[in-house]
Amino acid sequence: MSFSAYPDPVAADAPIGIFDSGVGALSVLRHIQARLPSEHLLCFADSGYAPYGGKSDAAIIERTLDITAFLATKNIKAIVVACNTATAAAIEALRQHYPKLIIVGVEPGLKPAAVFSKSGKAGVLATASTLASSRFIALRDQISNSTGITFLTQACVGLVEQIEKGELDSAETIAMLERYVTPLLRGGADTLALGCTHYPFVQPAIEAIAQRESAVPVTIIDTGEAVSRQLERLLQQRGLQRFETTAGSLQAFTTGSRSALVAAFANLLNQHPTVTEMSAKTAA
Repeated sequence: MSFSAYPDPVAADAPIGIFDSGVGALSVLRHIQARLPSEHLLCFADSGYAPYGGKSDAAIIERTLDITAFLATKNIKAIVVACNTATAAAIEALRQHYPKLIIVGVEPGLKPAAVFSKSGKAGVLATASTLASSRFIALRDQISNSTGITFLTQACVGLVEQIEKGELDSAETIAMLERYVTPLLRGGADTLALGCTHYPFVQPAIEAIAQRESAVPVTIIDTGEAVSRQLERLLQQRGLQRFETTAGSLQAFTTGSRSALVAAFANLLNQHPTVTEMSAKTAA
């Protein structure tokens, strides 16, 4: 699909597009719905390509542009890149292709982690791609240099796949979380930033590990709330926030299994939107 500068949206009634490599989009979507309940939302779960963490930047940029091009055919007024890996790899390319579109990415939670930490050490759970990205490294170094905070990072290989399968509290997932979280806590971290939008869905398991392994209270950072605030600010700035008493609509699309996304919405959010299963070529 060819790309061009996206025109100014015609009305506040236009929908907002949200996408991730899979069900991680739902963790951000719930914050947006809570803050902006009258907005129409289009949620794209690219589960057929999950996880993004092991893919090249070029591949992630291609998927990001393809998905946004598809959502742009729905006359969206904003796009939320509800994926830390895609934000790190592709948000600048996305802004170049769509300079007039409201674009909100996801940050890995370093700033709030630094604010809440009392020990001076903050843990970051993320994909290997996010942790290796120049965007993450620059932000980590900037905050560390200005605050004196030490960031302890952990690549959570395989965790996205477990969450995509719906195994939020299986023995395998719990063992994986213990392997990733425990060293951060024993290293002195008293805040844990969830640097992947999939991870909030295993937050209860992370909290249980923290209560058992840490002698002090541990603050866990879910960045979805910050995303919703930034989206609201930009919509208001452009005069594009939808102010209606009726709730906004929700449609969902997936390149994975329709039944799996239907189940994810029901089990994770207790919602039942229309879900359309798409081939990869449809969003390309």
